[in-house]
Amino acid sequence: MKFMKIGTKPDTSYTQDSSRLFRHLTASNHPPNPISLIKIYLHCRILVTDTPNDLIIKINNISYHLHRSSLVPKCGLLNRLCTDPEESDSVTVELNDIPGGANAFELCAKFCYGITINLGAHNLVDALCASKFLQMSDSVEKGNLYPKLESFFHSCVLHGWKDSIVALQSTAKLPEWCENLGIIRKCIDSIVEKILTPTSEVSWSHTYTRPGYKKRQNHSVPRDWWTEDISELDLDLFRCVITAARSSSTLVPQLIGEALHVYTCRWLPYFKTNSHSSFTAKETEATLEKHRRVVNTVVNMIPADKGSVSEGFLLRLVSIASYVGASITTKTELIRKAGLQLDEATLADLLLPSQSLSPHLQRYDTDLVSAVLESFLTLWRRQSSSNSQLLHSLKKVAKLIDSYLQAVSQDVDMPVSKFVSLAEAVPDIARESHDRLYKAINMYLKVHPEISKEEKKRICRSLDCQKLSAEVRAHAVKNERMPLRTVVQAIFFDQESSSKEASQVLVSRGKEIPMNEHNMMQKLHLGSAETASSIGKATSIREGGGKTREEKISSGTDPRKLVRQGTGSEHKRHASRDR
Repeated sequence: MKFMKIGTKPDTSYTQDSSRLFRHLTASNHPPNPISLIKIYLHCRILVTDTPNDLIIKINNISYHLHRSSLVPKCGLLNRLCTDPEESDSVTVELNDIPGGANAFELCAKFCYGITINLGAHNLVDALCASKFLQMSDSVEKGNLYPKLESFFHSCVLHGWKDSIVALQSTAKLPEWCENLGIIRKCIDSIVEKILTPTSEVSWSHTYTRPGYKKRQNHSVPRDWWTEDISELDLDLFRCVITAARSSSTLVPQLIGEALHVYTCRWLPYFKTNSHSSFTAKETEATLEKHRRVVNTVVNMIPADKGSVSEGFLLRLVSIASYVGASITTKTELIRKAGLQLDEATLADLLLPSQSLSPHLQRYDTDLVSAVLESFLTLWRRQSSSNSQLLHSLKKVAKLIDSYLQAVSQDVDMPVSKFVSLAEAVPDIARESHDRLYKAINMYLKVHPEISKEEKKRICRSLDCQKLSAEVRAHAVKNERMPLRTVVQAIFFDQESSSKEASQVLVSRGKEIPMNEHNMMQKLHLGSAETASSIGKATSIREGGGKTREEKISSGTDPRKLVRQGTGSEHKRHASRDR
């Protein structure tokens, strides 16, 4: 950071009480005389010298008792306001609208008295605006304050990375003045120029605290080296910098996305923790409004390019948008963006906390996941069915949703309706296997033993036992939590699978396989839509003794026994044909 020191006379401090420290102007119009300390009486600041004070400057509730002979020659504004410099009486001037307030005026007043002032990026903008307001230009007196400050601004502050950011941040207090003087534009141009500098040429100090970076053997400057420093800017200034950087067309969308991610983590405290509960009691409407502005602005700046931000970032942003009460337009746009790349999400990305803080309501925000899933499916339905890439994405999403169902099924407050809605939202074509779905259903039934038989049937309606692996199907046959209809389906397809295996053995030996009922039943599809009609056919196959399986089950026969009986008789028939 660069600093400029002007003046030679010492600056002293006086403490009125232990809790308040003031910096005071000390000076003398006549160097041989001793410099006296400004006296402070409440809100009155008096410069005591051997010359009487004849100029009172009032800034809001503070009065400065100074000397016209020191200030008027250097300040064009005071020169005009003090029309009669020979007047012996004290002149009072109110400068309530001076940019930078009392602190900025004190810097200018100290310069007039030759007292040492230290200027840097943190206070330069205030001093620039105040000296411009007081008309402290070279046309008033050679070597005046404003041209000195302007020279320091251009030659030092704008050349530094962090100086430019600090100076730009300080313009937030005086936006109109800084805009008119071109300070904002010059700071932004300087910052963007450095952002676009090739990383091999970046030699200035910058902040980069990402986990693991210091452990790397290659200490080359990362491409996103600039993101943490500009995250300190106010929202509007940050937006201006990002907009200017994007307009160059040389910054890749992923870097813009990373800058948005860093800024969001900096200004939304619950973004990293992925939890809202610890902040709710402290949130005020003003804070929520500030967070709403951050969310709305960040969403509007997300590049349209897919993958410019991660799916996890989008999902957490949707969750926070709902929590802080962002606009419907903002939430809709976020859900649309999240739906576009749902196939890139991980299970951890989906495990977002519920918006409700009640201990008796569900733990996870399944409504949000359902909305994003529906957005993804809407896109899929609009595309051609022959789009293999989109079909691949659909299958990835199906696996992700089934894994999500396994996780949320362990929530004791998870309603049946929401579980079923998510399970049935996935199209049949997306699930090549129903093993994950079965595990989710089994876990839900285990955690929620109190649900009714009808609710169990409703939960299992989306389960296709034909798409279960042999191991999982064997588990389903023995599973006492499953409704009877699901067990019967598992039995039927287990036997059908055994029949197919036996048939393949016969074919390999050159034997002819007669067409029978079992071959015809292979044409049946017991998906969620046909379950009710197909189950009747499946259980009507005649067994030894003349009773159907349906009759045996209704009479109390354990379905698992039927599996062993059916499998044994089937093996006997194949063995006799083989002989």
